[in-house]
Amino acid sequence: MQNQLIAACEAKHAKSDIPHFQVGDTIIVHQKLLDGAKERLQTFEGDVIARSGAGARESITVRRLVQSEGVERIFPIHSPRIAKIEVKRAGMVRRAKLNYIRDRVGKATKIKPDPKRQVVLDAAVKVAAVETAKAAAIANKENNTTGESKRAAKRKLKAESTKK
Repeated sequence: MQNQLIAACEAKHAKSDIPHFQVGDTIIVHQKLLDGAKERLQTFEGDVIARSGAGARESITVRRLVQSEGVERIFPIHSPRIAKIEVKRAGMVRRAKLNYIRDRVGKATKIKPDPKRQVVLDAAVKVAAVETAKAAAIANKENNTTGESKRAAKRKLKAESTKK
């Protein structure tokens, strides 16, 4: 009974726009940060070395090298601070957790590419790009019915307001 209640509560907070990725993939995590009064996005690109939890509590561990020093960050996938996750490259590994990479240096840390999954990822990126271009064109058409640029429209409004 209690597990169903927890699952129902977690379902409200789970994101639906999380791409499919596995351990071994190279991803880019866009994280929202407060910079004074402003909110900005900061990216963290690296290899997924672990995935743990389930539902809204799921988290990933991402590792990258910064100045030849390994840096790992743990991100809760469904956190509101995570703006989006992009899968850059598909990797082929045979382990659920890649803790052995921590002890390795140089070429020994490389992960083999997975060409079959990479083709699927590239196709998904192309489809998403086409959809966003169509949506932008529709939005532009709705906002700009006269065919003039935003700058020209602003000038026209300013000229009309000064005439009155």
